Amino acid sequence: MNNKEKVLDAILSQGMLPLFFYEDAEVSFEIIRTMYNAGVRAVEYTNRGKEALSNFYHIKQRLAKDMPDVYLGIGTIKTGLEAEAFVEAGADFIVSPIVDNEVALVADNYGKLWVPGCMTPTEIHIAQQYKAKLIKIFPANILGPAFIASIRDLFPGQLFVPTGGVEIEAGNIAEWFRSGVCAVGMGSKLISRNVLDKRLYTQLYNDTLKALELVQLSK
Repeated sequence: MNNKEKVLDAILSQGMLPLFFYEDAEVSFEIIRTMYNAGVRAVEYTNRGKEALSNFYHIKQRLAKDMPDVYLGIGTIKTGLEAEAFVEAGADFIVSPIVDNEVALVADNYGKLWVPGCMTPTEIHIAQQYKAKLIKIFPANILGPAFIASIRDLFPGQLFVPTGGVEIEAGNIAEWFRSGVCAVGMGSKLISRNVLDKRLYTQLYNDTLKALELVQLSK
């Protein structure tokens, strides 16, 4: 099993991909440690602030020593140059809000899993041409589970992960899995700004346990 397959397997086994960005590198690391203690082994750190690259590098160095079995990916990658920079910083996988051929090429050249964001059947088709094994349905809160249920038969075997608006509620998560997704992306509904600013690690730990449990019950 190559590295791309290992990362994909980790995301599928987990059934949930937490994603967040925070300006403080130390807090960012503690957020990942908290989720790790709850059972998370794959995390997406998003490229949404000027500190993202330096934070990412810092976190990867710490993870190599303390939690070497964590796969840390980078999200919100829109250009080949961004992809190159974060691969050099140690990114295990690349997530995009769009389908971009330069990002796809960088991921392929480095043997990294690439997860492009799609909103239409045409975008999904294009992403498949660029060898996307896992496709992010984004923004999921706008499209909803009915969208997945409607298009999944057009793309047999394609793996989908919705991101945006997935709630830590049994009914919501179950509905997404019934629609045909293989995992759910969880951002601010799990790692809210309040959790980050107030360092609510115990709350995050408990919410992560609950989310992982609901996912396993829904798969």
